[in-house]
Amino acid sequence: MIDRVTLPQAGRTRVWFLTEYGAQIAAEWPELRHWQPSRTVSDRMAARLKVGHALTVTETGLAFVQDTRRRGDVCQLLDWIPEVHHPLGSGEAVIPDALLHYRCAAEGVMLRAFVEVDRATMGPERLAAKIRAYGRLHQYVPAPAPGARHRPAIQETAREDWRRRYPLFPRLLFVLDGTGPAGVETRIHALGAAARDLALAGFLREVPVLAAPMTDLLQHGPAASVWRPLHNPDHKVGWMHSRHP
Repeated sequence: MIDRVTLPQAGRTRVWFLTEYGAQIAAEWPELRHWQPSRTVSDRMAARLKVGHALTVTETGLAFVQDTRRRGDVCQLLDWIPEVHHPLGSGEAVIPDALLHYRCAAEGVMLRAFVEVDRATMGPERLAAKIRAYGRLHQYVPAPAPGARHRPAIQETAREDWRRRYPLFPRLLFVLDGTGPAGVETRIHALGAAARDLALAGFLREVPVLAAPMTDLLQHGPAASVWRPLHNPDHKVGWMHSRHP
């Protein structure tokens, strides 16, 4: 179910990835019922090209799992699900780097977050455009099935597609890596500028959107006050802060 490639540098590091058969088996697990493997998931060349990003996403997930164990909360390995497909219609989709499920023991609530891991491989503007994509997902209502528009009862029940999966829209967390403090500030500034778009006002009133450097997550833990809300980037909060600051 898995195969490996050996990188030419980095001490001949072995990188493991799913085969096509392994992806088919994993997709049948209840925990991964919304996961759709990429067409290139079992491609050896794709594994080589994606290894840097994939390992950083995995490192981020492990930081949450380890921090959870210290805090007595609940976040198992399968509570960190990479690349969950969320359609937007017309063949478009939002695919976060990971979907996080997290149960806070102190409050007895389940929290969810979309996690985007940025390694500074794209420009700040392209990174900021992801906020608009999530804003579209927040509003997206699937077109009715053929003939359904003539049935008023079905029209009345039309609702946003994300509500089929989540009781609340997951928080949106940007983890910034691959650049120094100045680069982090540039990227947070770009994200903050995108968040001032009036078309996103409703989305941002309901959904916390935060960013944090990867170095802070690894040093202090994801639950620490290392996250900067895009509407107020001069402040630092924990990612589990109130949905309505």
